[in-house]
Amino acid sequence: MIKLPLAYRVRPKSLDEVVGQEHLVGPSSFLRKSVEEKTPFSFIFFGPPGTGKTTIAEAYATSIGIHFVKLNAVTCSKKDMENAVEEAKIWKPTLLIVDEVHRLDKGKQDYLLPFVEDGTFYLLGMTTANPYIALSRAIRSRTRLLEVKPLSEDEVVMGLKRAIAHPEGLNGKTVFEDDALHAISRLAGGDMRFSLNILEEAALQYGGSAPITKEQVLEIESVPNYAMDKDEEEHYDSVSALQKSIRGCDVNAALYYLARLCAAQDLDSIKRRLLVTAYEDIGLGNPQAVLRTQFAIQAAEQVGFPEAVIPLGDAVIDLCLSPHSRLGSDSIHKAMDFATKAPFYVQDYLKLTPVNVKEEEKYPYDRPDVWVRLQHLPDEYAKEEFYLLEDSSTSSYVRALNARYLELKKAGRSNDLPALKKNKK
Repeated sequence: MIKLPLAYRVRPKSLDEVVGQEHLVGPSSFLRKSVEEKTPFSFIFFGPPGTGKTTIAEAYATSIGIHFVKLNAVTCSKKDMENAVEEAKIWKPTLLIVDEVHRLDKGKQDYLLPFVEDGTFYLLGMTTANPYIALSRAIRSRTRLLEVKPLSEDEVVMGLKRAIAHPEGLNGKTVFEDDALHAISRLAGGDMRFSLNILEEAALQYGGSAPITKEQVLEIESVPNYAMDKDEEEHYDSVSALQKSIRGCDVNAALYYLARLCAAQDLDSIKRRLLVTAYEDIGLGNPQAVLRTQFAIQAAEQVGFPEAVIPLGDAVIDLCLSPHSRLGSDSIHKAMDFATKAPFYVQDYLKLTPVNVKEEEKYPYDRPDVWVRLQHLPDEYAKEEFYLLEDSSTSSYVRALNARYLELKKAGRSNDLPALKKNKK
């Protein structure tokens, strides 16, 4: 008889057997109170892969003693959902457990709503995605969102020891040194399923009279389970954290998040985020650093991974420790906000092909002295200022820009073009 993977054979049968996630299954947790009162609720469990979302859902269903139906959103059809609803009507109340619930399209999510609403079933959905992005507002409003967190190293080791002793697991027939179990835990990165797969493979390959060692474990798997799926929330969080770390001048944090993205070999996301960060957060504070970032990205593209990490690392350090300025970004965003809300006007002498304009009122292409004194904003907006002075900037370049701006502002501007033309300086 073919055995199921170890991760499925040793799943907890009740909340009491769940490893870790004390905030969800502890004595004072809402799930525990729900079980004690025999009062079911609908939940969405969200968190990284292998942290126990489905396990907790099944343990909750078993502990509360309610019939449950399981679906996987990746493979289930509309007919499967209709069958689940009919089964729920027979076994009322029922828990509907939906793995990868974020994979349900909007139509299927909407199909579930009336049955959740009228109590035909309670929905237990599991997702690795951010529920505020991946799930409809209607689904979220009818469920409680519970975060399932990565397991700690000690919690993973505890789970491994249970699997070794479990009658449906290794049944105590294989012995592991403590260092070997901790090595598996570190490789797993909080993913229990990943660690159980390594445990079972090690038991199959090296199981015998002698305890399995750390070195034998590392012969099976030496690369930590840290690479990120580009579609998962961890990836987007790392990209976001990289920019915020550079903005906060935290070079150690920025290098860490860069390393995470490099481990996933996601050069496209790194390039885009570094360029945006360079222009948005450093910008005019150090234009040369912005330029060097572009060169570093070009070098990374040319050499590829793994060597690409070197120019990328240089760029991140350069940006973190450089003078920062959001002058350009904040100024253009202020102008964008105004321009998209206000009516459009343009002075006649600025138009490409002005009509019925006298010669003395036409734009003077040969008068640089007039250009810097001419009012370019329409009269209605002449007093608007979008350039945002940075009085406390640490950048000498920004201070020079500020001084030039104030000098031009002090000189003033006019829309009386004929008068400006006559007053030749």
